[in-house]
Amino acid sequence: MERSIDELILLLNDKDDFVVEDVMGELELRADEALDPLIDALSNRKKQIRLHAATLLGGIGDPKAIPALIETLKDNNKLVRREASTALSRMGEPAVEPLMETLNDEDWRVRGAAAWSLGNLNDERAIPALEKLLDDESGYVRQGAQSAIASIKK
Repeated sequence: MERSIDELILLLNDKDDFVVEDVMGELELRADEALDPLIDALSNRKKQIRLHAATLLGGIGDPKAIPALIETLKDNNKLVRREASTALSRMGEPAVEPLMETLNDEDWRVRGAAAWSLGNLNDERAIPALEKLLDDESGYVRQGAQSAIASIKK
């Protein structure tokens, strides 16, 4: 019997890595029906579910997930934030403008994650916005902006 998408998402929190790997593969194969539930899973109270949902959304690559992934850059857990940033890096051109807007966020962690993501997207349009962060109060943000600019200019 085929498991429901909701059942599969709950299994993303399983303690057995093999179960999680199997579930992630099944969710990726059923990406069309899993997309919206995975976006919703980014706000699940279980860290592992949020983390794996972000990973899957990055692999699926549907731009519909961009706003939720940007919101996930505010997550309390740094691993979840990092995975959301990585997922946004995989979204390609549709993520550039939303990430550039995010560079103005009041949270230094969000600005920094957006800068790192933009560096991976290699879009020259981001350079002026990133250059404004070179004087940011946060060393993490400054480092992210420097690294992103260098990556884009390569």
